[in-house]
Amino acid sequence: MDRLDFDKSIIELEKKIEELKKMTESKAIDFSDEIKKLEIKAEKMRKEIYEKLTPWQRQQVARHMQRPRTLDYISRIFEDFTPLSGDRLFKDDPAIVGGPAIFEGHTVMVLGTQKGKDTKDSIHRNFGMPNPEGYRKALRLVNMAAKFGWPVISFVDTAGAYPGLGAEERGQAEAIAKNLRDWSTAETQIIIVVHGEGGSGGAIGIGVGDKVLMLENAVYSVISPEGCAAILWKDSSKASNAADVIKMTAHDLLELGVIDEIVKEPSGGAHRNYDKIAAELKSSLSRNLAELRPLEMHDLVERRYNKFRNMGKFLEITAESAGAGKAG
Repeated sequence: MDRLDFDKSIIELEKKIEELKKMTESKAIDFSDEIKKLEIKAEKMRKEIYEKLTPWQRQQVARHMQRPRTLDYISRIFEDFTPLSGDRLFKDDPAIVGGPAIFEGHTVMVLGTQKGKDTKDSIHRNFGMPNPEGYRKALRLVNMAAKFGWPVISFVDTAGAYPGLGAEERGQAEAIAKNLRDWSTAETQIIIVVHGEGGSGGAIGIGVGDKVLMLENAVYSVISPEGCAAILWKDSSKASNAADVIKMTAHDLLELGVIDEIVKEPSGGAHRNYDKIAAELKSSLSRNLAELRPLEMHDLVERRYNKFRNMGKFLEITAESAGAGKAG
């Protein structure tokens, strides 16, 4: 498990609890009272620390190597998942996974970015950064879902779209732009789940939907804190300062109207209890799908389109209006 600076005291206490449990099993010595007291203490520490995380600390949690990945959620929430490959133009992109699955007795199309679980897997998945063929595969799956009337559930966890030369040569920007256009008008229900990092165009390329759910410790922004710091202060080490101002946390984005719902994580973060966070997310998906299904398709698409067009409101002041204000 990754060691986060603010998490060290909790990890040490959890290790002590595990040691006592092993001693109880191997030496037939009953430490149950001590274990119970330490578990209560650990739970209290997790709650106190995680309720007061700074934006930069939430970024660190969102990047945690042991945090559940898209396939971890798929295996726990859905049944009979059938992965589909390829964009029918170039090749398959392992950074995006997807295919039909069964959710509460109904067929859905589930897809998402997939980060690796270790070094070898991370390299294979390109660290969850899709190439153009990944976005084109995602669009192919959404079009298939719309054809058969299957709702789409898209899981977002990426630092961003892959910025390599090959990706640019094969039309990275065009692939993302086409997804924005076509996902916004796809005639089926679409739910987005930001469960780790939601980075820039790489996230929005599979992030246009009727409902946008976000896990409590996930982050979602147009740029990483390091990138923002490098631009504003010419110093990427000021990432923690940048994290405070770019409004990337779930609570900030709910207030701004960018997301629709925050999915509460287990005490101490999603990486501490895969089954619990999957159950919480499944409940949220079920509730939101039930809300979307009765809507007329024309109304659903129009509402989705307007939802994203209305983001980023600003006030325009012209020279004439400014002058009129002074005169008044």
